[in-house]
Amino acid sequence: MNIKPYREALALPGLRSLLLVSVLARVPLTATGVTLTFYVVLDLGRGYWAAGLVGAAITVGAAIGGPLLGRLIDRHGLRPVLVLTGIAEAAFWSTAPMLPYPVLLPAAFLAGSLALPIFSVVRQSVAAMVPPERRRPAYALDSMSVELSFMVGPALAVAAVTAISARTTLYLVGAGIVAAGITFWLLNPPTRGGGEPTGPQPRVPRRSWLTPRLLAVLAVSAAGTLVLGGADVAVVAVLRESGDVGWTGAVLAVWAVASLAGGFAYGAVSRSFSPLVLTAGLSLCTIPIGLGGEHWWLLCLALIPAGALCAPAIAATSDAVSRLVPASVRGEAMGLHGSAVTVGLAIGAPLAGAVIDASAPVWGFAVTGAVGALVALAVLPIELRHRRTTTPLAALTPTTAPSLHPSAAAPR
Repeated sequence: MNIKPYREALALPGLRSLLLVSVLARVPLTATGVTLTFYVVLDLGRGYWAAGLVGAAITVGAAIGGPLLGRLIDRHGLRPVLVLTGIAEAAFWSTAPMLPYPVLLPAAFLAGSLALPIFSVVRQSVAAMVPPERRRPAYALDSMSVELSFMVGPALAVAAVTAISARTTLYLVGAGIVAAGITFWLLNPPTRGGGEPTGPQPRVPRRSWLTPRLLAVLAVSAAGTLVLGGADVAVVAVLRESGDVGWTGAVLAVWAVASLAGGFAYGAVSRSFSPLVLTAGLSLCTIPIGLGGEHWWLLCLALIPAGALCAPAIAATSDAVSRLVPASVRGEAMGLHGSAVTVGLAIGAPLAGAVIDASAPVWGFAVTGAVGALVALAVLPIELRHRRTTTPLAALTPTTAPSLHPSAAAPR
């Protein structure tokens, strides 16, 4: 396999350190959900429904706050936003273990709306550091780093809760998040490229860049993570029904490794793929996964095709967003992308859970995969219309970059 694209991308100044720091910085962020769940259930003595409400409060807050924080980054730069969000994170995580449940809910919403925007900032900085022709391997690396963080963060949280306590783990997670914010403040990665205008810029009307094509990419982003969130719940349900719940860790590890391998292959190939095609493939490959639930090793094999498309689908949507908006609004656009990803995950898990409760675990895969495929089908006319009138999203290259300037980004 050709690794030259990765060597060329990693040779760019600052990208290697950005990706390394991002892996470590995302670990405590990926541990927040499971830590809060254990705290609400074990320390506050509430049920999983109550714990889910806290997670939902953070999710809704993050979906609303992400684009707003991105707009602040566009206008005022990264460091002031990191200071604001760092103070908010420190205030929440230092007081959360002492808050009664009725106060914890609104506090979680505020913390979510002012959450450290590491995920969107990294993607914005990749677009600033990397020329368009090298962004595909760079975003593949970013997507793989996200996968690694999700493999490590929740596992560390569970280990800490088991060895110490959920309350203490809250403090540790909060300290890790604040440390991540300080690290990014010191690193201060660029949010504008070398040839892009810096400082305050004239406001670009939202209608000039929030085009149907961009909305289609955001919808596909949400559909992809909806499928992933639903499949995550369905895996546990299928293994529990078959009596193989003890193999859950191994099955999820196979899924994650398949995603890493797929992400690596996506960045190494010589051509781009439309996020619509990748998400449709992910959705269709998810539908039959439950048929392998009779044995845990069959489930592992059934997960590999869909798993191999996880990281590529997310990377492709990030790349597409970076190309479809002008640099002056890239932070807000990446915030919208982060919100779409968050909303998809938030919908996918309860959707699969409701379907499984009403029928059988195998339908958790089938229904969420079908929903993802339907979303891809719904936005297909937008892709086809642009294929007829301009360069298709799958074939965006440096030679088409001028069409992404504000003057040419208006809806057609």
